Amino acid sequence: MSSIKFNPGLLTTAFGALGLLAACSGDPDSPGLEYMPDMYRSPAVEAYVDYGQDPYYFGDSLTSAQRATPSARLPVEGTIPFAGSEADAAFNFPYPYPHTPEGYEQAGLELHSPIAMTEATVEQGKVIYEKFCVECHGAKGKGDGPVVAKGNYPPPPAYDGAQLKNLPEGKIFHSITYGRNIAMGSHASQLNHKERWLVVQYVKYLQNGGNMTAAPVAPDTVAQAK
Repeated sequence: MSSIKFNPGLLTTAFGALGLLAACSGDPDSPGLEYMPDMYRSPAVEAYVDYGQDPYYFGDSLTSAQRATPSARLPVEGTIPFAGSEADAAFNFPYPYPHTPEGYEQAGLELHSPIAMTEATVEQGKVIYEKFCVECHGAKGKGDGPVVAKGNYPPPPAYDGAQLKNLPEGKIFHSITYGRNIAMGSHASQLNHKERWLVVQYVKYLQNGGNMTAAPVAPDTVAQAK
């Protein structure tokens, strides 16, 4: 009588074959049997969502309500963000002028750009302007942007026109921060303080008709103005 010799390798192969067969499925969309799927196919997690309590323990109604509530919180009032460089620290201080007619006038009198007007800053402001402002104000600040051309909004005044040519930079910054009139909304969520001042630099450039500084006024014109 012959004896059967145990072969571990053959047993391992048999179990492996059974596992492969168990993983097969007639459904073409089925992934088959997955071993620890969370290790390589993690569930998607939405940003700013409070996933909160596990529905296994607390029920679907509580967890659904909790996940419908954003988890992001506004910073404490008066919080000053950290600046990566000391030179940019001043841009992170809270804006002191309120969104009122009085605040608009006060900003025009007291608020001045902390950025020197150079070719570099004007060019940086142009890049931002062409992303956020050109649609209404136009490439040259004439108030003829594509949104206006389609007839959706009334044209804003030209930067080098009588109404805005001498508008103080503080009022320009204030308008970017809070918005102005009905058509122009606030850009404070899109542009930080430094970016707003760079836009102001380019607006000043357009106010001067595409020049770094305003053209000198003739003496006889000054005498007539007096």
